[in-house]
Amino acid sequence: MKNRKCISWPINVVFIMMSMITTAQESRSLSLQQAIDLSLANSQHLKMANAKIEEATAVLQEAFDNRLPDLKISGSYLRLSSANISLKNGSDSTGGNAGPKVNQALYGMANLSLPLYAGGRIRYGIESARYLQQAARLDADQDKESVVFNTVNAYVNLYKSAEAVNIVKDNLRASLNRDSMLSNLEKNGLLARNDLLKSQLQSSRIELTLLDAENNYAQAVVNMNLMLGLPENTRLQPDDSFIVQNETEKKFMEYEDAALHNRKDMQSMGFRKKAATTGIQAARAEAFPTIVLTGGYIAADIPNFLSITNAVNIGIGVQYNLASLWKTNSKKAQAIAREKQVTASVALLD
Repeated sequence: MKNRKCISWPINVVFIMMSMITTAQESRSLSLQQAIDLSLANSQHLKMANAKIEEATAVLQEAFDNRLPDLKISGSYLRLSSANISLKNGSDSTGGNAGPKVNQALYGMANLSLPLYAGGRIRYGIESARYLQQAARLDADQDKESVVFNTVNAYVNLYKSAEAVNIVKDNLRASLNRDSMLSNLEKNGLLARNDLLKSQLQSSRIELTLLDAENNYAQAVVNMNLMLGLPENTRLQPDDSFIVQNETEKKFMEYEDAALHNRKDMQSMGFRKKAATTGIQAARAEAFPTIVLTGGYIAADIPNFLSITNAVNIGIGVQYNLASLWKTNSKKAQAIAREKQVTASVALLD
């Protein structure tokens, strides 16, 4: 009996401490749907994925903005010292005929440039940005499915841990009742003492198993709280209503076809491959000239000499960068390399 007391008193102390901690914890009933909603609302991965969608949307808007005209306004005020001015009539400010004395100048101008043709760079840029935006959305959907999957697994683990604690408690309760009955038999001389000690040892082992089960349950609760964004000391009580299946079961091939059809990662890679192909076309478009519609306004005032107002101009300009003949090769090589990378990534997912 002394051995039995030596074994059980540390366990009883642990039970008392755990019961005090449990009393101080906040208890909360949690269903599977509530767990999924909380995990989606507090997932840092989804927040990062949404930020990537916002970035891709901004890049797409930037690509659209390239079709808009550029408007530049500039102005200057200059101070001059002893300016020599020669006029067409031959008079010179340093000659016999004294010319105007100029010691300051003020001018301003506004230039408007609207692209009419850029070799397809703007169009390909818009297409590539749109593909990347769709890929970012699919990546976010994939991350959402991963969060839901991990939440369901964590919830099932929490439920199994809680049920394991209840089962071990029932076994311990039955074992302690058996020990009490055998103790009475041993006192009346109807049972050998060794048989009683064996039963008490079995109860001690069940108590240790209960400690392990409660420790596993505590770890499952902490993991679940971290995933849901709840305080770590919140004691969760899972609901077993998720076990009931309301949907009719389908054949394995139907589930397989649905999984292949709804693979967000494959769809995302498909859009990234299209974006890479479009990038190659955009790199090739660098070799074409740019045609723009230009317009401007100039105003200037040079005291004692010149005044210009309402000088409006409009025309068509052509720009061609000769360096594109040898600089676009590296850009095309980069775009082709990106396309190869995406192709290899798609092959790995198959």
